[in-house]
Amino acid sequence: MSANEEVSLSPAKAFPVDAARAVRVLVVGDVMLDRYWFGEVERISPEAPVPVVHVARREDRLGGAANVARNAAALGAQVTLAGIVGRDEAGAQVQQMLRQAGIKPVLLDDEPDYPTTLKMRVLGRQQQMVRVDFEEPVKPASVQALTEQVLALMAEHDVLVLSDYGKGALGEVSRLIDGARACAIDSLVDPKGADYGRYRHASLVTPNRAEMQQAVGAWRDEDDLMQRAQALRQTLALQALLVTRSEQGMTLFTEDARHDVGAVAHEVFDVSGAGDTVLATLAVVRATGANWVQAMQWANRAGGIVVGKLGTSTVTVDELR
Repeated sequence: MSANEEVSLSPAKAFPVDAARAVRVLVVGDVMLDRYWFGEVERISPEAPVPVVHVARREDRLGGAANVARNAAALGAQVTLAGIVGRDEAGAQVQQMLRQAGIKPVLLDDEPDYPTTLKMRVLGRQQQMVRVDFEEPVKPASVQALTEQVLALMAEHDVLVLSDYGKGALGEVSRLIDGARACAIDSLVDPKGADYGRYRHASLVTPNRAEMQQAVGAWRDEDDLMQRAQALRQTLALQALLVTRSEQGMTLFTEDARHDVGAVAHEVFDVSGAGDTVLATLAVVRATGANWVQAMQWANRAGGIVVGKLGTSTVTVDELR
């Protein structure tokens, strides 16, 4: 269990394009709409010491679990997205954008007063000036209905991806993980919060460095990290635990070894949504029959590309090549 392995920065084989097209991915989680207002800043407001942004362009992008789905679809996979949205303009926009991306939406909108989670960012000269969030808690009845709907879809897919942004859609996540085990498919989780017990028996959990520290505490050195990570992996009965570590790359902990891969980003412009890209790439490559180390290599490359883009974005197969 104490073996260490430094993984090559570049995957040894070409990206499995044909195999990826046959993969059926079921993404479940907190669906959001990311709205961007771009403009120029030429003066300070006379009303308060804040910049005035003259908005020249507006753009909507899929966020949260929807961004995970969009990334998986960009790699050629057949993708279904399950989540909860509101009966509002943002929810209608999400539905339309999913269909345009070739993603099958299975979205509940049973709560009349529930607003689709919306993150609105105002940017002046490509710099984010302010972010405004619109969101409300999901009702337990909606979570239960979503869970039942997803369980009915599970057998039709090759891999389950759970994107937890802490908004409530995955309130019964343990049932979904158990469902994936019953169907003999992998379940990959992007976690949230300090209670990782709810992810027990998942195939893979992918905390970033801050999330890992929240779960196991701050580590003194690499040996201490390994002990804490392996203890968490064993406690949760995971096949693997992947810690994304920004400029330090990624570290994969499996039953028999630790695998490190260095960061490949040439220029970091925006890290928002990078975890979604990593999660989607892991799921698609893993579902083609690759092992966890091979999936991590491709995910690391994809993450290195997407942080060079503005906002929530995707990585294409051509870019990975």
